[in-house]
Amino acid sequence: MSSAHDIGKLGSEARGARSRAHAPYSKFRVGAAVLLDNGAVVLGANVENASYGLTCCAERIALFSAKVQHPAAKIVALAVSAGDDEHPHEGERTRMPCGACRQVMVEFMAPTAQVWIDGVGTQTLGELLPAPFKL
Repeated sequence: MSSAHDIGKLGSEARGARSRAHAPYSKFRVGAAVLLDNGAVVLGANVENASYGLTCCAERIALFSAKVQHPAAKIVALAVSAGDDEHPHEGERTRMPCGACRQVMVEFMAPTAQVWIDGVGTQTLGELLPAPFKL
C-alpha cells in the first residue's frame, strides 16, 4: 500500500461487500476486500449455512477468489469489515479474522502485507499472526 488513503479506500470496499453477506442465522455480516499488485480489488462476503460447518468467512472467499481470478498476482493488502447495524457486535475481538482465515492469509500473503480491520486499525499479517504454521 502506498498510503493511508489507499487502505481507507480498500476499507470502504470491504464495508460495501459486507452489505452482500448472507447471514440469516447470526446476523453478523462480514465483508472483505483484497488488493492485488496488479491493482485489482476482489471482494468477498460471509455466507452462512444452516449446517454451520459449511459456512464460509468473507476473508477466505475474497482470498480464494483472488487466487482463482488472478493466479499470477500477489496480494498486497486485505481489508475486513464486520458487524451489522441492526444487530451490532461491539468490541475488537468480534471484528478480528478467525484462526482459519489467518491461516489462509499465511498461505497467500507475505508477512509484510497489510491487514486493515474496521474499528481496529492496520497491522501487518506478521503482527496479526506472529508464529504461523508453515510447511
